[in-house]
Amino acid sequence: MWVCPKCSYHSRIGSREYFEILFDEGKFKELNEHISSGDPLKFEDTKPYPQRVDASQKKSGLTDAVRTATGKINGLKVSMAVMDFAFIGGSMGSVVGEKIARAIDAALENKTPMIIISKSGGARMMEAAFSLMQMAKTSAKLALLAEAKLPYISVLTDPTTGGITASFAMLGDINIAEPKALIGFAGPRVIKETIGKDLPEGFQRSEFLQEKGFVDFIVHRKDLKQKIHEVLHIIGVHKRAAKTAS
Repeated sequence: MWVCPKCSYHSRIGSREYFEILFDEGKFKELNEHISSGDPLKFEDTKPYPQRVDASQKKSGLTDAVRTATGKINGLKVSMAVMDFAFIGGSMGSVVGEKIARAIDAALENKTPMIIISKSGGARMMEAAFSLMQMAKTSAKLALLAEAKLPYISVLTDPTTGGITASFAMLGDINIAEPKALIGFAGPRVIKETIGKDLPEGFQRSEFLQEKGFVDFIVHRKDLKQKIHEVLHIIGVHKRAAKTAS
């Protein structure tokens, strides 16, 4: 877990590291780990989509760009989804949407909080509309979570962009960001070229978004577990858990 001592910049890590950081003793139960992408559009660019998925699976050791699990954070049961940038840039296809939806279902069934850690370049172009449909799908599932009065904490890491930002990443009851993470829909270069103007310093970084009210906390990775626990404690999750246990 490398962090620049002078600038607090966080190098990118994946689901394995986040699970180790957040879950008590690194113990968790992974959900739907063997779901893999199909090829509904028979898409091909420089190579057929199935070949691209297969190559990414072999290189990353992952089945797709998100892993989901249940476990405990300082004794509190949670459902968690963590995105992996190493798998096709953390892009959201139908598998990502389905796994997150099922993780939310697990939170609803077990009456636990939901935590999603985003790290993505956006929707997966190889799945076109199937990918874009996941924005509505995950958002609808989060609405059910809200109706059940179960908390959702969104953790925004570098980068959180595109369709991820336009859906579940910005829908948290509490939105937490890592320092200096790039967070936005279109990237700053695209925006600058479109409007033909220079952008404010630090545009679309965590600190800029917190100043504008889009982010509640900026939390150093080493403090993330404790901050999430504090938020859940303030919300009263421990009281709900005690009541359920009794």
